[in-house]
Amino acid sequence: MKKIILVGLSMLILGFSAFATEEMKKPKMQYQAVPMEKVTLVQKGESKKYCPVCGMTLPMFYKTSHAAKHVGEDKQYCSIHCLVEDKEVNGSELTDIKVVDNKSLKLVDAKKAFYVVGSSKPGTMTMVSKYAFEKESDAKAFASENGGELKNFDEVYAMVSKGMEKEKAMIAKRQKKMQMMGEKVYNKMCKKTDKKFTSVADAKSFVAKNKLCGEMQGKKLQAVGIYLGRR
Repeated sequence: MKKIILVGLSMLILGFSAFATEEMKKPKMQYQAVPMEKVTLVQKGESKKYCPVCGMTLPMFYKTSHAAKHVGEDKQYCSIHCLVEDKEVNGSELTDIKVVDNKSLKLVDAKKAFYVVGSSKPGTMTMVSKYAFEKESDAKAFASENGGELKNFDEVYAMVSKGMEKEKAMIAKRQKKMQMMGEKVYNKMCKKTDKKFTSVADAKSFVAKNKLCGEMQGKKLQAVGIYLGRR
């Protein structure tokens, strides 16, 4: 009887160990990422999943996502950095600005939102994180757990605008490396195309739709998109 019990316990332990090992092998979802079924995308067309400025995949950076209208067209960004860049650098006329509420994951009025700046959570397109909440109580609870200061939209916008050139230089350096990686990946793993692209988002959507690189996703797809978008 004892032998049977010991064998049963051993099998149970081995089964749990195997399960734990498999769970450890699964890639951890970064903090900003949200499952597709919980994401609200307002853009239209084949590139709707990608930020129109930097090309990053919106569901992967959904918790820092912003949206706005440009001459009646809906645009959605991975971060407030890209929103500010589109307005201040690219000259887009943005109205009806919204931001993802980190509590409900819904898009809410950015002008009425409470931002937590400088928490321990990772930033998107910046070293200083910025997460928004519809309710002040939720923002305070987040800051109490993760650090950071409460600010309003205008304060955060001014901060991003002031540091735009410094952040753009940092991003350009990072994207140059990604472009070099993308060229290598494209030449090694992808079907070739002579098509010219207007943006990284345009390139990524074309690659994904036509499966030029198979089922490629994540960092490799971003790298190939940067390479093709700037080629």
